[in-house]
Amino acid sequence: MAKGASPGPDGGGTSTPQTRFVVEPGVSSVVMTRVLDAPRARVFAAHTDPAEIPRWWGPRGHKTVVDTLDARRGGSWRFIQVDPAGTEFSFRGVYHEVVKPGLVVNTFEYESRPGHVALQTLTLEDVDGKTRLTDRYVFQTLEDRDWMMASGMEKGAVASWERLAELVGEGTAH
Repeated sequence: MAKGASPGPDGGGTSTPQTRFVVEPGVSSVVMTRVLDAPRARVFAAHTDPAEIPRWWGPRGHKTVVDTLDARRGGSWRFIQVDPAGTEFSFRGVYHEVVKPGLVVNTFEYESRPGHVALQTLTLEDVDGKTRLTDRYVFQTLEDRDWMMASGMEKGAVASWERLAELVGEGTAH
């Protein structure tokens, strides 16, 4: 089933372009797309610079710590997200391909669920000076995909991309 645009972080509508999710029955992937009003190089930098990640990765009110970010083939990444109650959630992966300014391919693993690794492919396309992000996660099984969706993947991604849009120049910073 293709899902349409998601509500803004306050639960209501938003005037900025929205994230679109595609979750097909029987297919172990999730595809997210959004167009940001920023050049591709700026959006790429926000995804590959360890100083930028904490400024947008995760919902508002959560703190993100970049433990490791070596955005090159064979490099690794590890982020620790801390919610307002102090609970930590850690994520990690390995970079398979990084091509500036338009492609990042890496694994994605939630450390509290070891062994359930997804392959994430982020493509950035120039669209008249704006950037179309397409983020595809391919899971090992439908069960892994369904677990990730039930865990709040969509809500977290929408919140992160709202903050990313603000950081790269779209919308109003909070």
